[in-house]
Amino acid sequence: MRFKVEGATSVAPTTTGTATTVESASEVSVFNNSTTAYAVAILTAASGTVVGNVTVAGGERLTLVKSPSHAMYSVNAAVMFTPVNTKVI
Repeated sequence: MRFKVEGATSVAPTTTGTATTVESASEVSVFNNSTTAYAVAILTAASGTVVGNVTVAGGERLTLVKSPSHAMYSVNAAVMFTPVNTKVI
């Protein structure tokens, strides 16, 4: 998949209270830098209500689309978040 990097890659926070908006991104590249599958949750805000979640297989990279105000976290710090833009020309 083709995308433009919109900010720095960061280690996923591991609790709801530290969940991040990933620089208010609406598209986030999620990479699991492990061989173990880990869950990623999207919340209405840090410590907010769960909007949805996915399990990211070991070594998998996927792009999640979310509201810029929604926050994300993972159950393990092996998961990395990068704000991206897939609508590049």
